[in-house]
Amino acid sequence: MSANRPPILFDPARITANRDRASFQYRNYAFLKARESSHLIDRLADVSRHFPKALDFGSHDGQLSAALMASGQVDDVIALDPSARMLGQISGTSVTTMQNSLETLPITPKSLDLVVSALSLHWANDLPGLMVQIRQALKPDGLFLACLFGGGTLNELRTALIEAESSLTGGVSPRISPLPGLQDMAGLMQRTGFALPVVDKEPVTVRYNSPLKLLDDLRGMGEQAAFARREGQERRPLSRRLLMRMEEAYRDLYSDPDGKVRATFEVIWLSGWAPAASQPKPLKPGSGKHSLAAAVKNIPSSES
Repeated sequence: MSANRPPILFDPARITANRDRASFQYRNYAFLKARESSHLIDRLADVSRHFPKALDFGSHDGQLSAALMASGQVDDVIALDPSARMLGQISGTSVTTMQNSLETLPITPKSLDLVVSALSLHWANDLPGLMVQIRQALKPDGLFLACLFGGGTLNELRTALIEAESSLTGGVSPRISPLPGLQDMAGLMQRTGFALPVVDKEPVTVRYNSPLKLLDDLRGMGEQAAFARREGQERRPLSRRLLMRMEEAYRDLYSDPDGKVRATFEVIWLSGWAPAASQPKPLKPGSGKHSLAAAVKNIPSSES
C-alpha cells in the first residue's frame, strides 16, 4: 500500500447493503437525518444567496433534497447515494438522482453552486480526497455545507461493548467506526483548500428504554458497522451472551434515575467556500498600518 494512500476502513458494498436493507422503513428511524436536515436548511437561510444547482451528497431517501427544493434558494438538486433502493424513494419528485459510492464525486468541475451533505461523509475511506473533489466541483464562491458524526458519537456504547467483550473473551474486536474529531475536521477544511472555513460541533443526547433499542435504531438508520474485511483478521460476531453482557454494562454505567439510558451523537458541522477573487483575504503578516504598542501608549491610565 502506498504511504500516501489512506487505509481502507470501510467496505463500500457493505455500506450500500446496509442502506438497501434500511430503505423501506427508513423514515421510521431517520429522526437524526430529519433533525440535521432541518438545521442545515436553517443555516443555509442565513446565507443571503441563491444557488441554482446543488448536490445532496449521501442523500439517503431525499429528505434534505426535498427541503432544498422547498427552500426557494435552490433551483435544481442532484441526490447522490450508493443505495438504489434509497434513491428509489425519491422517484416522482423533481430531484435528479445519481447512484454512486461515497468515495468519489463524478461531477464536472466548477459546475455546482452548492454541495450539502447530512450524516454521510463519515463513511468515506478517503475523506480528504473526497473533500478536494467537492471543492473542485464547486464554482468559484460556491458553498459547501455539511454535517457528519464526530468522535464523541456513541461513546457509551463503545465503552459498554469493550467492557463486555473483554470480560467474556479477554480481548476486543472493532465494533463501532472510528470517527473524526473537531480539530481533525478544522484542519482538513484548511488543507483541502476551502476559503473562510467554519467548523463547530453539537452534541445530541437520545434516551432509550434499553441499549438494544439503540442497536435497532442504528440498523434502521443503516448506520451499523461496515468494516472492510482484512486478510487474517477474525471478527467475532455479536453473540447473544455478549449482547446481554453489553446491556448490563451499559445500564450500570449510563442509566438515568428513571431507568432509561443515554446515547450521545456528536454532530460536526462544516462550512466553507470554493476560493474566488471576490472573497476577503487575510492581511499578510507585517502589513498592518497601525502599531499596537503606540495604541497602548495612548490609553489613559486607570490608576488613581
